[in-house]
Amino acid sequence: MSALAAEAGQGWDDVVRLWHEMEWPEGCKVEIIEGIITVAPSPANQHNSIAERIQRRLYKVVPEEWGIYQTQAVAVPTRSGMYVPDLLVAPDAALSEPGHYIPATVVELVVEITSQSNANHDRIAKAAGYATAGIPLYLLFDRWAPGGPTVTLHGEPTGSVYRVLRAVKFGEEIHLPAPFDLTLDTAEFPVS
Repeated sequence: MSALAAEAGQGWDDVVRLWHEMEWPEGCKVEIIEGIITVAPSPANQHNSIAERIQRRLYKVVPEEWGIYQTQAVAVPTRSGMYVPDLLVAPDAALSEPGHYIPATVVELVVEITSQSNANHDRIAKAAGYATAGIPLYLLFDRWAPGGPTVTLHGEPTGSVYRVLRAVKFGEEIHLPAPFDLTLDTAEFPVS
């Protein structure tokens, strides 16, 4: 992963303009994390496999007027963040405005699947940003957790902190509460 720090004196709008207008390598994931533009290679096959399987299960339970999106940027200006989660659930109406991102405040669920190079961003900076935005649920698939692969469901955001609602090791089930009411069997997800 590489990073491009914003120059001193650049404001949020300037950094977003740079993020949007620069020519980035095709297929890379480009985010703004704590005011720094980060560029990561496209995810590994196992990473994409997990995202696809989660998305398939979510389609069975989300309301008709909501969508499940991959690579949709969400803005968290108060944390100097423009994140591109692996999956997010938001009302379809949120994407009716022109542009390349939506406000994180409209998102109902965000899913991140760690890569070895970005695991700390997903665990710390992005978790704080999603909580600050008030996203009700944050589901983190951490294949690189120090104690072994884990899945953590965060909820009840207060300020920049989530409460851990449930944490399981890969191979166990994890339940997403209403409005999803969905149990995911993590045994079907690739670990490495």
